[in-house]
Amino acid sequence: MITLRGLTKRFGDVTAVDALTVDIGPGRVTGFLGPNGAGKSTTMRMILGLDRPTAGQALVGGRAYGELRRPLHEVGALLDARAVHPARSGRAHLLAMARSNEIPDRRVDEVLATVGLDARAAAKPGRTLSLGMGQRLGIAGALLGDPPVLMFDEPVNGLDPDGVRWVRQLMRSLADEGRTVFVSSHLMTEMQLTADRLVVIGRGRLLADAPIDEVIAGSAVAVRVRSPQPVGLAALAERLTATGATVEAAGPDELTVTGATVERIGDLAYELGVPLHGLSPHGASLEQAFMELTADSVEYAGTPTRSEAR
Repeated sequence: MITLRGLTKRFGDVTAVDALTVDIGPGRVTGFLGPNGAGKSTTMRMILGLDRPTAGQALVGGRAYGELRRPLHEVGALLDARAVHPARSGRAHLLAMARSNEIPDRRVDEVLATVGLDARAAAKPGRTLSLGMGQRLGIAGALLGDPPVLMFDEPVNGLDPDGVRWVRQLMRSLADEGRTVFVSSHLMTEMQLTADRLVVIGRGRLLADAPIDEVIAGSAVAVRVRSPQPVGLAALAERLTATGATVEAAGPDELTVTGATVERIGDLAYELGVPLHGLSPHGASLEQAFMELTADSVEYAGTPTRSEAR
């Protein structure tokens, strides 16, 4: 169990994490989401004692990380896949970690096998490791002490599709064993396939803490409407807008409508004499729900190109 109570971190005049209170429980994968600069990495660093909170608490199993005598037995973490000495081999890196926490040397070979790094790969110095190999080595380090709590910050960066699927299956298997699994990622599709529960923050503040199905269900369902008559489609869009629906152009012959049912759109099109070549609902996705939740919390927003705006 990870317990956050009023967790706050300020850097001068900037509040990176703002009174965050949440419980990350065992037996499930909890996804940690937020825009760039939302405070996710700072939160994880405070849980691991790498940053000192300005206020509040971050506890693992009821204790601060600094109070753990053999922390690798309590919590394993991957925050930075590049955090390996450039001249030290992957195996030597893990051996140093193991001996610092009274973990038998044989456990190093066990976790290397678990993450799919053979003897040749494990013998490479840190500076020669690809990002994907670094991710696997970092995951091995997190598993080293067989801890009940695991934290991963962007664990699939640099992995090929097979590696991404392997990480997903690993997260699920760890949660099924009753462990606490806390995972940060920007890959919404992957998070939708992996997580049971979501913690979403924006500008350091909690925006959502709920099962993933509830978060997605709170997002509006969109309806795609296609017609070969642009003038008629424009008239339909005007009528729908007047009824309170939100209408966006998805192309010269297509609209995306939220706030109106398929039946209502079809009836209006019939009344206006607008032929339809497509009328289909599209269920809400995690990406859509995330965008709606964090719309007011994005610090770095670019201007869409013409094709993106359509």
